Amino acid sequence: MKDIFKLPAFLEQMITNKWLGDKTGQGFYKKVKVPAGGPAMVYSDRDTDSSKAKAEKATFTTSPENRGDERKADPIASAAKSEILTLNLQTMEYGPKQKARFATLETAKPVDDLNQRLKILYAGKDKAGDFYRLLHHMMFAYASNRIPEIADELYKIDDAIKAGFGWEIGIFESWDVLGTAKVLEHMKAANVKPAGWVQEMLDKGFTTFYKTEHGQRKYYDMRTGSYQLIPGTGSFILLEHLDDKVVWKNSACKLYDIGDDVVALRWNTKMNSIGGEVLEGVMKSIAIAEEKYKGLVIANSDANFSAGANVGLIFMFAAEQEYDELDFAIRQFQNTTMRLRYSSVPVIVAPHGLTLGGGCEMCLHADAVQAAAESYIGLVEMGVGLIPGGGGSKELALRASDRNIKEDVELNYLQQLFINVGTAKVSTSAHEAFDNFILRKGHDAISINPDRRIADAKRKVLMLWEQGYTQPALRNNIRVQGRTGLGALHSGLHGMRMGNYISDYDKFLGEKLAYVMCGGDLSYATNVSEQYLLDLEREVFLSLCGQRKTLERLQSILQTGKPLRN
Repeated sequence: MKDIFKLPAFLEQMITNKWLGDKTGQGFYKKVKVPAGGPAMVYSDRDTDSSKAKAEKATFTTSPENRGDERKADPIASAAKSEILTLNLQTMEYGPKQKARFATLETAKPVDDLNQRLKILYAGKDKAGDFYRLLHHMMFAYASNRIPEIADELYKIDDAIKAGFGWEIGIFESWDVLGTAKVLEHMKAANVKPAGWVQEMLDKGFTTFYKTEHGQRKYYDMRTGSYQLIPGTGSFILLEHLDDKVVWKNSACKLYDIGDDVVALRWNTKMNSIGGEVLEGVMKSIAIAEEKYKGLVIANSDANFSAGANVGLIFMFAAEQEYDELDFAIRQFQNTTMRLRYSSVPVIVAPHGLTLGGGCEMCLHADAVQAAAESYIGLVEMGVGLIPGGGGSKELALRASDRNIKEDVELNYLQQLFINVGTAKVSTSAHEAFDNFILRKGHDAISINPDRRIADAKRKVLMLWEQGYTQPALRNNIRVQGRTGLGALHSGLHGMRMGNYISDYDKFLGEKLAYVMCGGDLSYATNVSEQYLLDLEREVFLSLCGQRKTLERLQSILQTGKPLRN
């Protein structure tokens, strides 16, 4: 098997020619200057002069750096543009890039589910499919033959690949997805030989490298010829392995019984965005938990917890000026987060990965948060021309009020929260989320191992229940600053605009956010209710949906995935 590491002839030729990549000016690709109106120069390995020197000769008639300041660059050279050439491995000559298109890739590209993408690529009937089959066959054969040379257990190879290279699933997990027996037959037909223990496993009636029993994941151990529990995972709760424990579901959500009278809600949408069916799932799960269980955990095991609300739906309603539909959607989101806050049983949110916008608002309203260390949490709505509309703006005003200390300056904490939201700041870890005041010290917690997150959240639910959890009371004593706060925040926005740190529209959005967080245009500081702030939040959110520049920002995110600064 180690013969596969022998360098191909073209690579040896490239090393001989010192075509080693960017540091030597060329490798598999080469950047050249093309004079305006002229073709790129193409060189082969038969050229005696360095290609870099030739490129300079072809592009420049003079060089101010080398010939003195009194000489000027050739006007044709100054109009030259760069072009990337690619190496033809048959002729060893550089030529223009040719874009390849394969039907298999076009079919797989829009598919979100990784397992389905792998199956499409492996089954492809074109050159791309041939490549993927060969790639996987060689990878499967090599990995299976390295047991027990580099690892005694196959799960260790998968864990190393995932941890070291950021793969979502490992080599043997991929093999299971594609069908262990089917792939083995294809490998035999292609004269690719995996380790003998793979056939022995199948002969014993074991059809996969991994299996799940009672929510516990096991791997095939070639030494014992049986399935064994992956060490250290006995206490993990992996929702995707608990399909026999589903107590309720809709098209976007599943509610699982995770034992000890605790349920866990998981939703599965594109980027785990939050739409109407997810909100329905949260409301229904709380109702079921209040009726039959001790508490609720909200979590999932996908790449990210949630990228926020369904921006596409918001854009569609806003573009078509369906303001009644928008108002209903915002009310539904606000009612859901308030229901989460005022449930009669403890609700713990266990985020990981991206936890943005609406996902962050879920965390803000939970009884507690049990976050994975690698959680990137923040309210990013300002980046798309909106303000947090699912109770996030209200909640930050409430937290600013609660942090005020008698005889202290009441604006300090409010200003910091305002800046975090106004700049769409996202924490680089769960630890930084404490510094950003999204997580609360002494209240929320972090799980270093993300696989322990749901189990830790479950323990938190049980602890709160055993301590005699009581439903919180509605708040009517939130102190807001009115015009005093507005003046301070507007002054800061003006300074940032004068320094060109923000655009005119950023300033406009900041003023709208300040209006909500300060309780509106009140003559003096006073106490208000949560519903008062929610109404302000919804009013401002709807007004921004009618702004052309907000629609442009929403459209940019949907079409390019990048924020627009207009």
